[in-house]
Amino acid sequence: MRIAIAGGTGFVGSALVKKLLEKKHELFILTRNTADKRPSKNLNYVQWLNDDNSPEDALEGIDVFINLAGESINSGRWTDERKKRILNSRITATMEVLRIISRLEEKPYTLINASAVGYYGTSRNETFTEATRKSGTDFLAETVRRWEEEASKAEEFEVRTVFCRFGIILEKNDGALPRMALPYKLFAGGPVGTGDQWVSWIHLDDVVNGILFCIEHEQLQGPVNFTSPNPLTMKQFGKTLGEVLNRPHWMPAPGFALKIALGEMSTLVLEGQKVLPAKLQAFGYDFLYPDLRSALRNIYQ
Repeated sequence: MRIAIAGGTGFVGSALVKKLLEKKHELFILTRNTADKRPSKNLNYVQWLNDDNSPEDALEGIDVFINLAGESINSGRWTDERKKRILNSRITATMEVLRIISRLEEKPYTLINASAVGYYGTSRNETFTEATRKSGTDFLAETVRRWEEEASKAEEFEVRTVFCRFGIILEKNDGALPRMALPYKLFAGGPVGTGDQWVSWIHLDDVVNGILFCIEHEQLQGPVNFTSPNPLTMKQFGKTLGEVLNRPHWMPAPGFALKIALGEMSTLVLEGQKVLPAKLQAFGYDFLYPDLRSALRNIYQ
């Protein structure tokens, strides 16, 4: 297939590009700067989000458009200015994806758009699946709702649209796991907050394979939860992480200290939601790492 990817050099994008190239697909990576990029067999770079270029000229005939673009929510305190950037980066990129699609004579048959389980808001008691229609009311929920709302406009061009609602993606050197593992490596790991909050996690390999699964299964559309079928409480998560790293799980990190240190961003670790991948399971996706112990052993082997 011919596949365009926005955000192809990021955390998920880099792993996805590697897998797609292994499968011999022809890729077009959208980037703001092509000067320092080296194209190779089946790997092309296309400049975008620049008033002086027309990326659609290079993308005629693509089969799938994957949009992973957006500023990381993990890279700094959520000031008002930063929250604007988090939201605007996602809306701006998605609007440009839609503009490109509108200009293509032959439309892609699928748009895979990144999203997040933050859509559901936080809860200690509820279990969320794709059948949950109501979104939360906090900053992340509002961001995801508006992001999906924008991306859904692709359906006006008869493009099948999938929203990949990512949980906490686990990988050794990027994302949330290195921060979560550091206290344990320093023999200072333990419960975060009450420890009763839910962690809906997924191994990076299952994210990549899940995206391919969504591309190949044309009946899948709308929101798709990218989480393991076995979410855990933070207390269970930390205990398993400590055991895999052969470190104690004993020193608690009090919630009030994290709120002082992280501000509103502390909701990422102090609150959570129990999210199940009902659609992926219904369509027969076979998780490589359905339980946390096997996922962490693979990561730290």
